[in-house]
Amino acid sequence: MGKKAFSLVELLVVISIIALLTSILTPSVVGARRQANRVYCLNNLRQMALAADSYAQNNNDYYPIAQYSWQENASTTYAYCWDFTQITENGQTKIVPGLLWEGDNFEKIQHCPSFKGNDSITDSPYTGYNYNTSYIGHGQGESVTDAYTGSVITNPTLPLFSIVMPAKTTQVRKPLSCALFGDGQFYEGANKFMRSPWYWEGDYDFDIRKGGTQGYRHNRMTNVAWCDGHATSQKELYTNSPSKVRAKIETYNVTATDCKIGFLSPDNSAYGLE
Repeated sequence: MGKKAFSLVELLVVISIIALLTSILTPSVVGARRQANRVYCLNNLRQMALAADSYAQNNNDYYPIAQYSWQENASTTYAYCWDFTQITENGQTKIVPGLLWEGDNFEKIQHCPSFKGNDSITDSPYTGYNYNTSYIGHGQGESVTDAYTGSVITNPTLPLFSIVMPAKTTQVRKPLSCALFGDGQFYEGANKFMRSPWYWEGDYDFDIRKGGTQGYRHNRMTNVAWCDGHATSQKELYTNSPSKVRAKIETYNVTATDCKIGFLSPDNSAYGLE
């Protein structure tokens, strides 16, 4: 006796059921993956906050400098950054772990799993995170005035003594609400230098602010690690800033679908030390 075959109608019914189940399950799978990436990202940021605390303990309570460059000789240049350092020697560039890691290598921690775009820095091996440069990291090219002495904070022991020193952990009066690291992104890609939306004493460069925004890429939320070591997801997005900066951010956000950009607070309260 021959085997009974599926009729065309039965086959179409089975296919329809499979298609229906797929349409039901796919959003759940995508949602679960996004949630997993958000949690993974939060863990990365917590690890970075712990590394910053460890760095401060080993460096007279100072946070790592955001960035500075030093030319050792005619053929060798060091571009130090908080996340990675580029060493260029005789035209060849080598990437080594940045100041934050004190020689250790944590490449996976420094890449947000939800960020798929480009970095604003050529040859950057990591992308997607930024560091509070306005108030904490500082560095070369900054112009920051010490609120207590009224003078620019520099360190003459560094190769370029005009480098503005980073903040100390003891200067952060509200570590629970002072951003340290976050999901960095702006309309030209990722930028690893987090900026406050408004200037503060000694920090008057408006143009850099458009590059120091956060990316709200985790289901319209952005992840932040705070100075006390905890990390959270935030839905609130602010574009308050000087008019030219605000216009560029809002123009980008009109067409952005998966990830809008903005600041963590309407003023500098999420960034400042007080």
